Amino acid sequence: MNTYNKYMKKIIFGIFAHPDDEAFGPSGTLLKETRSGAELHLITLTSGEAGVNLDDHSNLGEVRLSEWQKGGKLLGATSMSYFGYKDGQLTNTSMIEIANRLVEYIQGILRNAPANAIVEFMTFDLNGLTGHIDHIVAARATCWAFYNLRTKDSRLSHIRLFCLSAGDLPQHNTEWVYMESGRTPKEIDETVDARSYHKEILEVMHAHHTQRQDALMHIQNEALTSV
Repeated sequence: MNTYNKYMKKIIFGIFAHPDDEAFGPSGTLLKETRSGAELHLITLTSGEAGVNLDDHSNLGEVRLSEWQKGGKLLGATSMSYFGYKDGQLTNTSMIEIANRLVEYIQGILRNAPANAIVEFMTFDLNGLTGHIDHIVAARATCWAFYNLRTKDSRLSHIRLFCLSAGDLPQHNTEWVYMESGRTPKEIDETVDARSYHKEILEVMHAHHTQRQDALMHIQNEALTSV
């Protein structure tokens, strides 16, 4: 594994299923990285057109992609790419296709990257975090792409899977789909303190106005768990 120092260029690929996935959870880590000079490339597999539609948009997917662009700008993303898959319809078949597309796309970006760059991937926990099949497909396709590429490119350092802790979610949840309980301390090998970016995190979350119910839920949960 490469040893990172401040003189090396860090490149992060944030790969998620929906336009708000990087905002509701990983945004603190992503902000901390970009503010430290990392280059961030965001990928969303779908436009999130099957999401909550409180304002009855006829083109929800387009609106959510616009919100995603706004949120990505706040995160400091260097590039953003939408892969064009249908929200809620990712499968084993599309997972294989997505993985191969990720490899091709990432190779294209890394072609002109420095030889001593440090490359990291970030996505959701392999359990999909909430149990959403799209999340699971995105996470597994990302892992496949990462480990496939790492056999050919030593610049790939590690992959970070955003997860919930057992403190956040002590028991499984079946209110929607099956959602596993959070990870135990032994299962979590990294905790990122991004409290100094609290204001910026809220701005990124609020950029996803159509999904404000989810944003409010996350903010309320944070307030409860931080008491």
